Amino acid sequence: MRKGIAGLSILAQDVLRQKPASGAVFAFRGRRGDRLKLLYWDGQGFCLYYKVLERGRFPWPSAQDGAVRMTSAQLAMLWEGIDWRRPDWGAPPARVG
Repeated sequence: MRKGIAGLSILAQDVLRQKPASGAVFAFRGRRGDRLKLLYWDGQGFCLYYKVLERGRFPWPSAQDGAVRMTSAQLAMLWEGIDWRRPDWGAPPARVG
């Protein structure tokens, strides 16, 4: 997790074969799984979001070609540390009267 904006954008371009300024969000997880960086081009420049979990690990998909496409809902759950592959939605709402 030592790379900054320049290093992560090079990874997105060279390893993932994607355009870093395409408007996509690129997620990078640390080896221990408790750190996550999101790289995003907002039209004027790059934004880098960084989060460290105090407990647990970020769920991570197994990627065959190095890249996984996620919906915005899956990305939001990933950022919150929720296992988006198996979310626990809880009990259905009670029926009112």
